[in-house]
Amino acid sequence: MHKKIISIILCCLACYATSAFSIEKADTGTNPFSDNPIADKKIEGLIKEIFPNATRIDQKDPKNKVWPIYVTFQQVGYAFESQDFIQIQGFAGDIINLLIGIDNDGQIMGVRVLFQHEPIFLHGLGPEALEKFLDQYPGHSVSERIIVDSSRSRSVSSAGEGSLIFDGVTKATVSVIAANDTLLTAALEVARKVLGKFVQASASLPKMDLYEPLNWQQLLDRKLVARWTVHREQLETALDRELSDYPGYGFDDPDLDVITDVYYAYLNAPIIGKNLLGKEDYARLMETVKPGENIVGIMSEGPYNYLEDDFRAGKIPTRVSLYQNGLPLLIRDIAFYRFYDKNLPDSIPDLNNFRLLKIKGNAGFDPASKLTIQLNYDLRQNHLLGDNINQSSSHQLPSKLFYKPEVIEEKRIPIWKRLWNSRVLEIAITIASLLLLTLIFIKQRTLSRHPTFVKYGRLAFMFFTVFFIGFYAQGQLSVVNIYTVLLSLRGGFKFDVFLLDPVLFIIWLYTFVTLFIWGRGVFCGWLCPFGALQEILAWLGKVLRFPQVKIKEPAHLVLQKLKYIIVIALSAICFYDLGLAQTLSEIEPFKTSITLVFDREWYFVAFAVGLLVIGMFIHKFYCRYVCPLGAGLAILGRFQLFKWLDRRDDCGKPCQVCNVRCEIKAIPKSGHVDYNECIQCLECLVIYNDEHQCAPVMLANKRAKKQFVEIK
Repeated sequence: MHKKIISIILCCLACYATSAFSIEKADTGTNPFSDNPIADKKIEGLIKEIFPNATRIDQKDPKNKVWPIYVTFQQVGYAFESQDFIQIQGFAGDIINLLIGIDNDGQIMGVRVLFQHEPIFLHGLGPEALEKFLDQYPGHSVSERIIVDSSRSRSVSSAGEGSLIFDGVTKATVSVIAANDTLLTAALEVARKVLGKFVQASASLPKMDLYEPLNWQQLLDRKLVARWTVHREQLETALDRELSDYPGYGFDDPDLDVITDVYYAYLNAPIIGKNLLGKEDYARLMETVKPGENIVGIMSEGPYNYLEDDFRAGKIPTRVSLYQNGLPLLIRDIAFYRFYDKNLPDSIPDLNNFRLLKIKGNAGFDPASKLTIQLNYDLRQNHLLGDNINQSSSHQLPSKLFYKPEVIEEKRIPIWKRLWNSRVLEIAITIASLLLLTLIFIKQRTLSRHPTFVKYGRLAFMFFTVFFIGFYAQGQLSVVNIYTVLLSLRGGFKFDVFLLDPVLFIIWLYTFVTLFIWGRGVFCGWLCPFGALQEILAWLGKVLRFPQVKIKEPAHLVLQKLKYIIVIALSAICFYDLGLAQTLSEIEPFKTSITLVFDREWYFVAFAVGLLVIGMFIHKFYCRYVCPLGAGLAILGRFQLFKWLDRRDDCGKPCQVCNVRCEIKAIPKSGHVDYNECIQCLECLVIYNDEHQCAPVMLANKRAKKQFVEIK
C-alpha cells in the first residue's frame, strides 16, 4: 500500500512540475540595481516605442537623470527611469522600475516596465495585467490628479475636471497603487526639474519653537485655520440650475444658504497642530510623520460632505483635492483616529468627517506657499441625468510661521536604508523573536526537563512563524534566494542586493550562522512559515484522529534523496537559464501558500493544498522528501561545529524509543541523530531527560531500586 501511495505522490509532483514549466515566464526586465549602463539596445528600443518620431536620443543627463529626446533639431521631451527618483516598495518587497516618457508640456507619452517582482504579476495574473493598467496613463498630464480605485471607476467628466479615477487590477491592489505612486511621483519630480513652468523653490519648514495657546475662534481670526464657505447662490450660478432640481442631497429647504462649510489646516506647525489636535494627539502625530511629510486636516459642515458617501479610512478621498502651483498633491487619509478616540480641545468642533491627510515628502509641497483646495460637486437629477462641477478656494499661511532651510547638497540615501527605515517595527519584532529562539536553543537541556512547556511553547512559536514571519512580514526563504547567492559569487558579490528586504536578510543571516552551530533544523523546524503551517495542520490531523501513514525505512531512505537531486538540478539550471530555474522553483509551494495566501490559479492552489493535506497523514512529507531549500541548507549544515542533542550508549543498542517517536525519522535504529534531516523539535531531548520516558534511565532506576530493596 505504501508503494502505491508513494507512486501516486510522485506522479502528482511530476504533473505539477510539467504544468508549472509550461507557464510562460514573465519578462521582468533587468535588475534595477545593476551597474550596467542603461544606454543599451533594449532601453533604446523602448524609448523609441514611447517616442516613435524621435530621431535622436541624447546621453543620460548625470544631474537630472533624464534622456533628452529630439525630433531633428528640436527637443520634444524626456525619458527617465522611475528608480532614479523614487523607490516605493511593492507587495514583494522590491521596487517597480518604470521607463517613463513625458513631453515638454508635462504630458505622459508612454510607460514601459523595466523591472518588477510582484508575485501576482509574475506567475499570477501575468505581466500583461500590469501593462494593461499602465496603458491608462499616456495622454494624461502630470498636472492631473489620478486615483486608483476599481470600486469607483468612472469617466473623466464624472470625476471632476483635473481628476481621474483609474480602474485598478483585482487581487493586485497593493501592487498597482505602488506602480501608480511610483509613476506619478517620478513624473512630477522630473517635470519640476526640467520643465520651466513646473519649477518650484525649496520648501519652507515650520518653526517648531513657535507656539502659544489659541482657541478655535483665534485660529480662524489669525488665518491659521482656513475657512471656505460654498453658498447656495454661488453653486446655482455655476450649475445654471436651482439646487432643488437635485433630490436626495438635503437642498430642499429654500432658506438653506450654506451648502458646504470647509475648514482646513496645516498641522505640522505646532501653533496650529497642537492647538487643533491637543498636545497628546499632536505628539502622537509627529511621532508617525517621516521627514519631509506634511499633514493637512480637513473637516466640513453642511448638507454636501467633502467626503464621498462610500469613503473608506486610509484611502484617497475623491471629492476633495489639493493643488499647488497648478500641480496636484498626492494625498491619502492616514486613519489617525482608527484605533484612538478623538481627544480634541474643548473649543474645537468635533465633526465626524475630521480627517488627517498625508502629503508625501517628495510631492514638492511648500507649506508657506498658497494652497488651493478643490471640491467636486457630482449632483444627480435622476439615474440618467446629472451635473458635475468643481469649486475651489486658496489660502496662504502667514510667513512668520516658517523659515527657509539652508540648501545643502543632500547625499543620496541608499535604497536599502530607506527600506529598513520603513520597516522598523517588523525588524524589531523579528530580531526579538530570534533572540528568544537563540535563548531556547542555549537553554534547551534545561527546558527539556519541562515537556509541557516545550510542547506548547513550540506550538505557539509555530503560530508566530506562520502569521507574523510568513503572512505579515513575508519572511519566507526560498530556493530562489540560493540562486542569488550562487550567481553573486559568479558575477561579483554585491552586499546591497541582500539588504533590500530587511526581514528576509535578518532571517537569512541568522539561518546561515546557526547552520554552523545547530544545523539546518533551526530554520526548518522553527522559522520556515510553510514548514510551521505543515506542522500545525499535522497536529490538527492527530486531534481529528486522521490515520498516520508510516513510510517504511527502505522507501524512506530512497525518498530522502529526492530533495537533494532537486536542489542540485535547480542550482545547475540557474547558471544556464535563470528564468527557467525560477519557473521550476514553483515546486516550492511557498509563493502560493505564504506570499499570495492561496490567491492564485487553481493548479497552484491545488498543489499547495495537496501537500498540506498529505502532511496531515504523512508527517511533514514535503520537508522530508521534496523541499530543495531544506536540502540546500542540509548540505551547508554538514559543517556544523556542535552536536547538541545528547545521546547515551544504550541509544539504539537496544533502546529504540527515539527511533519510534521521531516523526521526521532523523534518528535511525543505530540511535545517533542525523543532523542533516533533524528539525530540532527537541522531542528526543525531552525523552532523554525524562526518567518516565527514557528506557535506559527507567531500567537503571528499576535496578537501583531493586538493589536498594535487597540491601535493606
